[in-house]
Amino acid sequence: MGCAYFPPRSEEDRDEEGVKGRQEAGRQEAGRQEAGRKEEQSEGEVREDKDEDEMVERRAENSDVAVTRHQFMNDTIISRFGYTILAVIIGFFSVCGIILNVTVIVVTLRHRQLRQPLNFALVNLAVADLGCAVFGGLPTMVTNGMGYFSLGRVGCVLEGFAVAFFGIAGLCSVAIIAVERSLVVCRPVGLVTFQTRHAVMGVMVPWLWSFLWNTPPLFGWGGFELEGVRTSCAPDWYTRDPGNISYITCYFLFCFALPFSVIIVSYIRLLRTLRQVSKLKMSEGGSTARAEMQVACMVVVMVMAFLLTWLPYAAFALAVIFDPTLYIDPIIATVPMYLAKSSTVVNPIIYIFMNRQFREHAVAFLLCGRSGWSTEPAGSEVDTAITSITRRNRVTPS
Repeated sequence: MGCAYFPPRSEEDRDEEGVKGRQEAGRQEAGRQEAGRKEEQSEGEVREDKDEDEMVERRAENSDVAVTRHQFMNDTIISRFGYTILAVIIGFFSVCGIILNVTVIVVTLRHRQLRQPLNFALVNLAVADLGCAVFGGLPTMVTNGMGYFSLGRVGCVLEGFAVAFFGIAGLCSVAIIAVERSLVVCRPVGLVTFQTRHAVMGVMVPWLWSFLWNTPPLFGWGGFELEGVRTSCAPDWYTRDPGNISYITCYFLFCFALPFSVIIVSYIRLLRTLRQVSKLKMSEGGSTARAEMQVACMVVVMVMAFLLTWLPYAAFALAVIFDPTLYIDPIIATVPMYLAKSSTVVNPIIYIFMNRQFREHAVAFLLCGRSGWSTEPAGSEVDTAITSITRRNRVTPS
């Protein structure tokens, strides 16, 4: 057999093979290093995501609500100083509302002459305003002070329900007040039957109506969500699913539009009556005309103030309902909410300064028994509440 002949390799060939081997080893080493870096980077990202998830979970557990990171970082909406300013504003409204409405309730309970059927609705409105200030204003003051909503999901639902419940009850109470006053003022001749049971019914209707329309979100029809600068809760105006849209539409029609319509109709009747009464020239009718004008003015001012405080909020809700693509800056969206909560201060001020009976007793109560008003001679001012209860429980103009 012949043997194969392999010529000896030259030194250049051996050097070239060595270079190629070293290059290949370098490429393999670089690949291993790159794979290691990618693995370390991946592990770092996993650890970072896990840390963030754990942080969110811990916050969610502490607040009892599943939230995302941006909900804890409200500085992107408004500065920390801005939240402090909002806390001072809502705190002022809340504290003043509590003091004034408690005053209206206490003086009514302490003085028998104020416990007339036509005043029941006034006290009912004071109770509703007090509820708004306590359960809506004070929590909002605290959350604004903290810079974010800290009460959790359950706290959001409870606060949203309380504010809506007392707010709609107050709005319906103003409608009842306007109806009751129009029934009396618009009939200056003859007798208007208005018994205690009618006044009690006028007190119950606002609460039952408000309860009827504010409990569905607790059972899945509608809901309560953060609003404005995300430090308070209200009915969910933004979710676009059919169920929520149907609830919000019904809520607007029956809790805003209907009471507003009743208030406006009564307001128009009062204006017509004022125009007719102003034409009366008989001496025996003069006292009645002055009294009717004072009562009508009080109701008109009260209704207009309530519309001024609540109408922007209703208009905001209506705009969001009919235009889901509409973007409203959170700070601008907060203004109607604060106007609505300011009604807790406006209403008792109207009762104190436009009703002589309430004014005298309320000012004396606030000044610890000292009257801040000069004594007026009898007959110099006809009481704003111009009705007197007869032994037959009938209301007659006095």
